[in-house]
Amino acid sequence: MKRYGLFRITNYASSRRGAKISLLVWLLLIIALSVAAPAAKPYAISAGEGNANDSNPSAVAQRILDERFPSSGGMTALLVFHSGQAMTAEQLETIGAYSEWLSSGAKPKYVQSAIPFHEMPETERNRLLSEDRTTLLLNVELREGMESDSALETIDEMKDHWQQKGDGTVSMETTGPAAISADTLNLFKNADFVLMIATVVLILVLLVAIYRSPLLSIIPLVVAGVVYQAVDRLLGLAGKNGWFVIDKQSLSIMMILLFAVITDYCLFVFSRYREKLATVDSKYEAMGQAMAHVSEPILFSGGTVLAAMLALFAAVFQPYRGFAPVFSIAVAVILLAGLTLIPAIFALVGRKAFWPFVPRIAGVADVKLPNERLSFWGRVGRFVTDKPRRVAGALLALLLIASLGIGTIQYSFNLMKSFPEDTPSRIGFELLEKQFPPGRLAPVTIIVENDKEISGDAAFPAKVKALMEELRQDGGVDSVVEKGLSEDRRAVRLQLVLSSNPYVADALNLVDGWLANKEELLANSGMDPAKVDMHIAGQSARQADVRSLNERDTLVLFTVIPLFILLMLALQTRSIKLSLLMMLTILLSYAATMGLTWTVFHNLLGFETFSYRMPVYTFVFMVALGVDYNIMLVSRIKEEAKLHPWKDAVRRGVASTGGVISSAGIILAATFGVLITQPMQELYLFGFAMAAGILIDTFLVRGMLLPSILTLAVKDKGIDQWGASFS
Repeated sequence: MKRYGLFRITNYASSRRGAKISLLVWLLLIIALSVAAPAAKPYAISAGEGNANDSNPSAVAQRILDERFPSSGGMTALLVFHSGQAMTAEQLETIGAYSEWLSSGAKPKYVQSAIPFHEMPETERNRLLSEDRTTLLLNVELREGMESDSALETIDEMKDHWQQKGDGTVSMETTGPAAISADTLNLFKNADFVLMIATVVLILVLLVAIYRSPLLSIIPLVVAGVVYQAVDRLLGLAGKNGWFVIDKQSLSIMMILLFAVITDYCLFVFSRYREKLATVDSKYEAMGQAMAHVSEPILFSGGTVLAAMLALFAAVFQPYRGFAPVFSIAVAVILLAGLTLIPAIFALVGRKAFWPFVPRIAGVADVKLPNERLSFWGRVGRFVTDKPRRVAGALLALLLIASLGIGTIQYSFNLMKSFPEDTPSRIGFELLEKQFPPGRLAPVTIIVENDKEISGDAAFPAKVKALMEELRQDGGVDSVVEKGLSEDRRAVRLQLVLSSNPYVADALNLVDGWLANKEELLANSGMDPAKVDMHIAGQSARQADVRSLNERDTLVLFTVIPLFILLMLALQTRSIKLSLLMMLTILLSYAATMGLTWTVFHNLLGFETFSYRMPVYTFVFMVALGVDYNIMLVSRIKEEAKLHPWKDAVRRGVASTGGVISSAGIILAATFGVLITQPMQELYLFGFAMAAGILIDTFLVRGMLLPSILTLAVKDKGIDQWGASFS
């Protein structure tokens, strides 16, 4: 968009007539969307992990498994019975009675089938017990296609029955897919509502504390509410028509992003508006002049965030790609509101918005630049420009030291570890992990497919046994069992229990190795790889694919997003060197943030691993949002440089933007910090990292490091003559 086109839009939205029409258009849009479109939440799902088009090897293997070995059941619940000592015959009989109930007509309505422990001979029963006989595992298969709330109802019913019929000496924990689904629903019941209330209250309290003006505190929240309603209904329309998948987690983070960024834009607009109201009588003219200064920074800061969100379409991993449409729509609407709705509302309210500190024409002397009053940021600006080498050197050393921790971070592919420690499904999972061979938590399934009926090949059973022996010899395998032929007799199924936890790197490496060498494995077993194929399903295979997809997308996104943002910065600053400098400081800020977060949670709080998704989530949002404040600062410095020597321009830029940017940074950090209250480890680690990163970027990088480097690098040449510039 050319500058004059942008200014025409903002000037119109700031004018007496245009402000009213802009507000009316927004209100009509909200009414129309509220009538025609549903809310997004009913269409939001847990998108899960995997390839966006479900073509990764484990997904293909699972489809083949479902086709060749169809099952009438759905999710599995694992019931873990545990006693403090070896179970007695009486305790086992009590469990047997419970097993009989699960197989009777009185069982929960969503239970499809259960292992008939009550009918098993003693030798078979013993196979379900741990080595020390303190723990027993029963599998319960629920009905196919049931929802999470039905799983929660069923799990609760099974727990209640055990509490009534158990003898009190044996505890029963539930884990497995059904229990995990139920616990997830339970953990996040009303979470979005609580998150929104906490976000709104926090922003309101901070705005009142910082600006001590009722209307200034309320207007950003009103604007955010209008924009949120528009975004929510647009996403609901998309979900209803099946245009794209709406991920539940993306809605929660989108809401936080929306309220925080809208508040930031309101701060940027009314800080300039207040300056202009002290020199211009007309509230509409004052807003027009204010928007002439901040509209381009808002356009480019919003544009960089939008570019980062659009870059997510390059991802193939569903948890990343699923964010792209949701956040792209949200950011586009936020940007439109920043250029039209925000100036319109403030222009209509005028000076009353600042009550009780109403700016008057007579108060021109009161609007001296903060550095002229020797405010905090005025003193910072003077210190940074007077001693740029010391400041830059000290901050670079500090940030580089903090960044060292990023290379030592350990990542986990076991999302169960992200649940709170007292979550029932995690308790059951860890009990299984402790009492049984780790691989029994999630066995690996291998499907061997032949191009003709296996029964026609008399030697095939021997070849299968040879393959089983080949797999055992690889190491890392506790047991291999043949589980029978498919109905069409063209496939055989093997079940492997690994020696290691199915989610750790050793297990994933083992699966990757089998897939990479499957032709050799088949040939060594006497099978013809041209006629026989081997597929691997199960959690280890799935997580191996997740690791591969995550590595691919991390490389792509860590390349594409900086390039997109660099392009936006180059268009805004019209300087290649300055754009590179800003991008490098943002990347350094990210590295320092991740290193600091690992140091705090690993070295001080004892966390062993982070979720493998942490680096990408933090990178996307921190890099995209971190650029906003740099754009605001550099835009003001360029403006001041037209009237003052470069060193003074940097000082005045820091002084004049310091207050509003630091306020915006505190609010943005606190808003993301709300995620620290969430039950999932992945979310509260992300919330902490974002809050810490935004504060580092706001106060150290934007407030001191970038100005000190600009003072040293540009000097009196002027920004437009520094490096490879273009117009």
